[in-house]
Formats: sequence, C-alpha cells, structure tokens
Amino acid sequence: GRTGAGKSSLVIAFLRIVELERGSILIDGVDLSTLKLNDIRSAISLIPQAPFLFSGTLRMNLDPFHKHSDDKIWKVLEQVHLKKICMSFPKKLQYEVSDQGSNLSAGQQQLICVARALLRGSRVILLDEATANVDSSTDSLIQETIQTAFKDKTTLTIAHRLDTVMASDRILVMDDGRVSEFDSPKNLLAKQDGIFFALVEEWRRNEEKRSQT
Repeated sequence: GRTGAGKSSLVIAFLRIVELERGSILIDGVDLSTLKLNDIRSAISLIPQAPFLFSGTLRMNLDPFHKHSDDKIWKVLEQVHLKKICMSFPKKLQYEVSDQGSNLSAGQQQLICVARALLRGSRVILLDEATANVDSSTDSLIQETIQTAFKDKTTLTIAHRLDTVMASDRILVMDDGRVSEFDSPKNLLAKQDGIFFALVEEWRRNEEKRSQT
C-alpha cells in the first residue's frame, strides 16, 4: 500500500500498543485481546525501520537477558552473515556498541536485530520497513537471511520496495485503512486492474528511469 494506507497501524495493533475499538486479531485461533501484554510481546519479534541498539556490548545487544551460550550466539551470527565481521571486532562479543549503534553500518545494525529475533525464538516476526535505510545489495542480503533463518516462522513484512515482498506466500494490499486485495503475488500480478498491479508497474518504471541515469 501507499504511504498512509494503514500498513504500520497493523504492527501497532498486533503488539497492542493501541487497543482495537472493534474487530479482533487471532493467531492460531487465539484472540490477542485475551492474552497478557508480556505474553504477546514475548511471542512476537519486531524488526523496525530504525534498528534499536543499546549502548553496551555486542553480546548484551544480542542476548540482553543472558539466556544463551556464546556458542549459540556465534551460530546465529553465522546464520545472519555477521560471524566473520564480529570475529574481527576488538573483544569480539564484548565489543562495545556505541549509542544507537553509531559505530556500525546500517546493514550491520539491522542484521543484529535479525539475530536478536532469532535468538528469542519468536514464532511470529514483524518486519516494518526493515530494509528502508540500506542500499539494494544489503537489502538483498537481509532478505536472503530472513527467508532462510525464518523459514519455519510466520513473517509479516511491511515494505515500500516491492521486490522485498515478491517472495511472500501472500500479499495484502492496504488502501485507506482497509484491506483492498489479498492473494498470492502471481494471482495479484494477473489482475491488471488491481492496485498491486499498478504499484508494480509504477515501481518498474521508476527502476528503469533509475538505471538509465
């Protein structure tokens, strides 16, 4: 959906940052309004557009509650293509991350957030414009990591880059706060009078213009 269509409002509703006035959200048949906030937010991981990192060690950023062994952390870092980089850091897992991760690249910051979600073991992953602030090559790396690392999870991806969601099983198109279309990418692309088809055509034209310049 376009800006203001209501995409990020879904994330806010999933995490019950605001409560629903009407309707319900069910996961595996369970109404989220019947659960404690802590239970919901423990079961769902959010990877936002602006990665949130603490001022502290790399290990603390990955495992703030010290639930996992160093071996487990290194395995996860390998999954997200960060092991080699982190091995080169002074003090490795004890490397001091600056406030908001300012001594790391945007891509590294986001991959650390992906690793943190993996360590938490959440079954539902919300990705809210998670690759909006990285270049296309880093975006591709992050998408590859998400598709392999979260292959047995449910991922809900909000993105402006349409190539980011093309590998999804289903695409939901929002328009003015409402669900306008919901189907597989293949079926939506076959609907030439649909919103998704129009968005893809617009995106392709913009990509062509960008490649020519």
